[in-house]
Amino acid sequence: MEISWSRKWKKRPALLSESVLITKNYGESVFMNRTQVLDKNISFGMLIRFSLPTIASMIFMSIYSSVDGVFVSRLVGTSALSAVNLIMPLIMFSMAIGTMFGSGGNALVAKLIGEGREQRARQIFSLLIAVAFGVSLLLSVFGLIFINPLLRFLGADESLFVYCADYARPVLILMPFSVFGMIFQMSFITVGKPHLGLIVSVLGGVTNIILDYVFIALFGMGVRGAAIATGIGYSIPALIGLLYFAVNRKDSLYLVKPVPDLRAVWKSCSNGASEMVTSLSASVVALLLNNILMRMAGSDGVASITIIMYAQGILSAAYMGYSIGISPLISYNYGKQDSFRLKKIYSLSLNTILAASVITFALSLLLADILVGIFVPRGTAVYDMAVRGYRIFAVAFLFMGFNGFSSALFTALNNGKVSAILSFFRTLIFIVAAVLTLPLILGVTGVWLAIPLAEVLGVVMTIYYFRKMKPVYQYA
Repeated sequence: MEISWSRKWKKRPALLSESVLITKNYGESVFMNRTQVLDKNISFGMLIRFSLPTIASMIFMSIYSSVDGVFVSRLVGTSALSAVNLIMPLIMFSMAIGTMFGSGGNALVAKLIGEGREQRARQIFSLLIAVAFGVSLLLSVFGLIFINPLLRFLGADESLFVYCADYARPVLILMPFSVFGMIFQMSFITVGKPHLGLIVSVLGGVTNIILDYVFIALFGMGVRGAAIATGIGYSIPALIGLLYFAVNRKDSLYLVKPVPDLRAVWKSCSNGASEMVTSLSASVVALLLNNILMRMAGSDGVASITIIMYAQGILSAAYMGYSIGISPLISYNYGKQDSFRLKKIYSLSLNTILAASVITFALSLLLADILVGIFVPRGTAVYDMAVRGYRIFAVAFLFMGFNGFSSALFTALNNGKVSAILSFFRTLIFIVAAVLTLPLILGVTGVWLAIPLAEVLGVVMTIYYFRKMKPVYQYA
């Protein structure tokens, strides 16, 4: 964008004239009402209020995702907890599919809404829902057919194989629901209803917690009960979201008859590939960490990394929630070509993330023993290993917020290439290199240091691309 263009927009007040013009051109008198949630003046308070439901939703989802670990560890045993972690890459994979369609698709859809092309946005939205269902169903069937070699690949040995199979089957069967749940969570944000995403997330989470107790504590179903409870918890947001977008016609997005458009599908998937790469990389890293720790420290090592990743998920969920929560604002204002508002979002976000990073780092050091103690009793080998590892791992919190925001920013700007490069190097190349080398030098300590080192290297790339792409998008 030209500097003169950005100054022109800076001098302009609210986008009333653009909304009226689009209303005139498209004959949609309700356009302003539908888009006004994305068209408000940008301020720190506005960004926090807009993203807060998503932040709360992500934190809550992280907490109730950890509930399985608490119940399984306390009521079944740490070996069963290790088995749950070995199957975790499957859950991450299904979330990766949903995140790809959700983030990439909603970035495109929000941009179309910003351009005033609401009907086109609905058609693309409906098409992506149909494609996501077909892909997730195919993967679910494929996983169930080849479940035994799949479990071996994930690292299950004879002592954990039964636990792993019991947990994996319900996860695979309910995979389409976890995919849909992620897509609809992001779609609620796009239509300016993030509080609905929070409500359905809380509802699904409470259901999961209750069913964990019922299935594990009362019915004695073990890890199978934990998996079924988790699957049902994910199904509730998916079903409510499907019903909402199928019936409601008051928002800018709802389900209509999809129009085949392979180019739009490819653009959405490629744009959301960075978020998918992040989740898939997490699966690969989890697989590597599990295998390395199994060799170096046995099932206690796998249980320790499981606890660390659960605790990490709770404290880092706020970063993810904020980045996802404000993404539609970025996409919308990019579609409107309002560089002034993009600059405000960018600068306010960096300051917010800096403050949150320092607070999260401090809390992780102070609360390490408390967080680990939720899963295992004090004084055990797993407890001592997990606390020591978590305090080393905590350095990553100083950097991961910026890295996550950079990926979300470029996805929202519909630049999937840059977003994918950042995610690929940060969450796969850097981490895999660190995981494969540091343990050889430092032993188990090297495992805990691998992710912090990867985050530091990721920040270096983030700074480079922030500066490189600034003249292109005028966000700073």
